Parts: sequence; structure tokens; C-alpha cells
Amino acid sequence: MINVSIAGGTGYTAGELLRILLRHPEVNIESVISTTSAGTPVAEMHRDLLGETDLLFSDRFINPDVIFLCLGHGLSRAFLQENEIPENCRVIDLGNDFRNEPIFGNREFVFGLCELNREQICRAGNVANPGCFATTIMLALLPLAAKNLLQDEVHVHAITGSTGAGKKPGATTHFSYRDNNISVYKPFTHQHLEEIGHTLLAAGNDQLPQINFVPMRGDFTRGIFASIYTKWDGSLSEADMVRFYKEYYQSSPFVFVSDEPISLKEVVNTNKCLLHIEFHNGYIHITSITDNLVKGASGQAVQNMNLMFGLDETTGLRLKGNAF
Repeated sequence: MINVSIAGGTGYTAGELLRILLRHPEVNIESVISTTSAGTPVAEMHRDLLGETDLLFSDRFINPDVIFLCLGHGLSRAFLQENEIPENCRVIDLGNDFRNEPIFGNREFVFGLCELNREQICRAGNVANPGCFATTIMLALLPLAAKNLLQDEVHVHAITGSTGAGKKPGATTHFSYRDNNISVYKPFTHQHLEEIGHTLLAAGNDQLPQINFVPMRGDFTRGIFASIYTKWDGSLSEADMVRFYKEYYQSSPFVFVSDEPISLKEVVNTNKCLLHIEFHNGYIHITSITDNLVKGASGQAVQNMNLMFGLDETTGLRLKGNAF
């Protein structure tokens, strides 16, 4: 059994991680760390776990094989500095601290996009989990980058659920603001752009195209729906390009190319990314959808853990969605 500790146990990603790991056949959750809630039943904070676990929040870990860091952005470095973590304990960070700066002390973090870095993750001691928007966008563009076909500007409009903003309430996450409302935020400046750029170059594109990313807040709780397009040079036939996408993801158990248009509910509560490809007036248009808390965060983190410990990467992640 893999002994797991979760640091920052009260947020949405930690709750989702617990939901998955409690049903994982190879995991023992030894501690869920929250200094402000130590001694409180986990199910009091994560109400969907009532009847599922008797775990209490703790202010310390014991002897984990792996620690998941579900802390606020910028807090993972502080946690590693302030706590003596055994050298053989692996670390999976769900924040953004190590995605673009992977060296920290004697730890080096592998970027945890399984569909690109599977072999490196299998050998890794530490993994930086990708961001939710980044995952959705990168999976849409990786096959194009692999063939060096991103030679013109890429345009991305993507909408996310309110859970993407975290559990702490704010002016733009309040029900009165979100309900029946859509708004743009951080246009062209979103923090995930840097990791997207690094990844497209690593996938094989010879240059970094300009990525015009306009993120939007949706009036729903979970999921990301991304509409992405760029110029299409016609070097492959449309049928051959779609075929290549399917071949590219043939060994990826959670990425599927749909021949029919897709909708967000098809991935909610699952670790899937669904893609749909069309061609219009000299452009290739890709729709990409994920659940921001599962494939965009906690599910992908468990997928990385499975690879790191030599398990089938789907273990504990065969989750059923609801399309209605």
C-alpha cells in the first residue's frame, strides 16, 4: 500500500483528491494536514465524504511515501522549507510553484503532463501537476506541435466553472455574481500561458507561436470548455490530421477524439479529456473539454502517482460521468 499524506486538506482539490483516493485499491491515507482544522473530522469540511471516512484533520504527517501539496499558489515552497520531509518521500504539487521553476533545493520536479512526459514521470521523485486551463489547452495542441504545425497565432477562448477560483469566497465567486453571468478575466495574461509555451516547444514545435488566450468565468461549478483555432496549412488532408490525433492519443487512456461535437457534461466527474476537430475557411478548430478538478487537478495528480509507483495509470480513476 502507498502511504499518502495530503497537505492543505480543506480546499476543493483536496476534497476531490480524497474522494478518489478513498476508493483507490493501493492507497492508505495516513494524514490530511490542516493546521487550522486539526482534530476536526474530514467529513465535516467535505460533506460528500460523510459516511465514507472517519479521518480527522491533522497538523502533521507521519511517514508518507508521497505527499500531495494542495496549497495555495506560492505556498508549496514554504511548506517544503518549513517541514522535514524524508528524502525518499515523493512530492506531487498541485500548485504552480514548480511548473516553470522545477529546481528547489535537492528536489527536481518533472512537469506532470502524462500524455507528453509519461516516461519521465515513471522515474520521477517529484512532479509539478499542470494547471487546469493549461491541461485542457495543451492536450488540444500537442499533436499539432508534434508535427511542427503551429506556425501562426493560436486563438483560445475557454470558460471555467467557479471551483477553478478555489474555495475561499470572493467578489467574482459569490453566487449573486456568478449565477446567470459570464465574464472575462486575465485576457492575454493568464499565468498558465508560460507552462503552455514550454510544453508546446518540448512536444516538437520549432517556435513558440503567439497564444491569444481569453479565459472566462462560467455560471457553473466545474468543468472547462475550450474553443481553439489556428491557421491550417493543408499539409495533411483533414482526414489524415484527425487520424493522427487519434493515433497520437492511442496509448493515453483518458484522452479521446470524438467524431461528433462534444459538450461539457460528458467529462464532469471524470479524468477524461475529450477533443473534437473541425476545419473551416483555412483554419483548424479544436474543442477540448475537461473537469477542472479531476483531469485538471486531482485526477491527473493521482494518474501521476500511479505512474511514479509503477501502477497502471488508470488505477482508481475509472470514474463515471453524467451527461444529463
